[in-house]
Amino acid sequence: MTGVLVVIGVGGMGEVIARRLGAGRKMLLADFNAQLLEAAATKLRGEGYAITTAAVDVSVRESVAALAATAAGLGPVTDVVHTAGLSPVQASVEAILAVDLLGVAHMLDEFGAVIAPGGAGVVIASMAGTMAAGQLPPEAEGALALTPADQLLSLPFLSSAAVPNPGAAYGLAKRAAQLRVQAASLAWGNRGARVNSISPGVISTPMGQAELSGESGEMMRAMIAVSGTGRIGTPSDIAEAAAFLLGPSASFVTGTDLLADGGVVAALRSGALPTPTA
Repeated sequence: MTGVLVVIGVGGMGEVIARRLGAGRKMLLADFNAQLLEAAATKLRGEGYAITTAAVDVSVRESVAALAATAAGLGPVTDVVHTAGLSPVQASVEAILAVDLLGVAHMLDEFGAVIAPGGAGVVIASMAGTMAAGQLPPEAEGALALTPADQLLSLPFLSSAAVPNPGAAYGLAKRAAQLRVQAASLAWGNRGARVNSISPGVISTPMGQAELSGESGEMMRAMIAVSGTGRIGTPSDIAEAAAFLLGPSASFVTGTDLLADGGVVAALRSGALPTPTA
């Protein structure tokens, strides 16, 4: 299906995904960072892509609603890729929860209202969310999945007193992304559309390299070393996963998470390394 492709977050993975999927179609790029957005748009326009840009703050529902309206004004919204996020070395607990958790909830709600029949969405989560899956009680997972977006950050276990550090916030937010995609697949399905998440491992983006240089870098390198592939991931690896989930070959796939981590989680679960704690 040819329609409008929306890419939210154009740093690292976002630009590569746009390049992989955007040829011959209208594309709306959105980001909070105006300088980064314009640089990506200029580069892609120079390569022949048809680009419209829009500023967005995913932590603000009205901003995401305006972005969805802009996308719908360009034509049928057939593909939405949400890569916007902050990592533990970049931001505070509060900022990570606002962007990585609440931002995903806003995108699923607002684009779920405009996605075209036959369309699909992809949310970039993280293997950190997969690792957090067994650490939360069922009632907490249920709350992360189903609490209305405007009440999410009021959940007691997401308070600043309850979340000890940015790493813990990141794991919670990415687990919430996986759970909310699963729950949102029903509403998206009512419009004849699909939505899934991808949980990357360590990817060689500016964000990934910053994490490797941070306090968790030694553990991350150790995880890569014992993984089945033994290498860091590339943005192209994730772009190919997104292309599959958005394309016709995945027409029976919705409400699920694709773990694209090079085998890190499998290695941890097999006992090759102790599972890291937040």
